[in-house]
Amino acid sequence: QVMLVESGGGLVQPGGSLRLSCAASGSIFSINVMGWYRQAPGKQRELVASIRANSADSVKGRFTISRDNAKNTVYLQMNSLKPEDTAVYYCNTVPSYYAWGQGTQVTVSS
Repeated sequence: QVMLVESGGGLVQPGGSLRLSCAASGSIFSINVMGWYRQAPGKQRELVASIRANSADSVKGRFTISRDNAKNTVYLQMNSLKPEDTAVYYCNTVPSYYAWGQGTQVTVSS
């Protein structure tokens, strides 16, 4: 069973940027699609970006997801952050398969 550990969240002002990291305890080389999800208070968890195994990165609007299979790590670069991006961010396969990690809190506020 692969364990997922997210990090890199924090408090940022609107318009700012953050880079999240997700370290997997096992190999993600063979996992076809990895993704970043988020869950805001009172809302369901949603997928915000995904990336296939043979891609270096994938851009979805203000967010860029990338993966380093050699390091078993997935990243999420978030730019031009908005208050509505405030949530706990998680990584997992797409669709989700492994147990959810603790997530990393992102708060966008002035």
